[in-house]
Amino acid sequence: MKEKIPFLTEVKPLEKYRLHVKFSDGAQGIVNLSDFAGKGVFALWNDYSQFEKVKIGTSGELVWSDEVDMDGLGIYLKLTGKKPEDVLPKLRQLTHA
Repeated sequence: MKEKIPFLTEVKPLEKYRLHVKFSDGAQGIVNLSDFAGKGVFALWNDYSQFEKVKIGTSGELVWSDEVDMDGLGIYLKLTGKKPEDVLPKLRQLTHA
């Protein structure tokens, strides 16, 4: 049986490097990404209008440009407070094998 991993269905940029996100399982809320702003590839966000251009990529990731993206599962974990093994039960099996 294939695991159903929640995927992003909606994203809306908000003020102060926050995003309102919604996932396929109904989870939704606001994630704060301000810790990333200005660091490494996220220096792109120094121009706030670039942060506001966020969209959902073809693999369910958040995308800002050809070089800047963020995994949707990571955003889901940040939003829900869940651990990877909570979403991917096979990970639990591997870690307890």
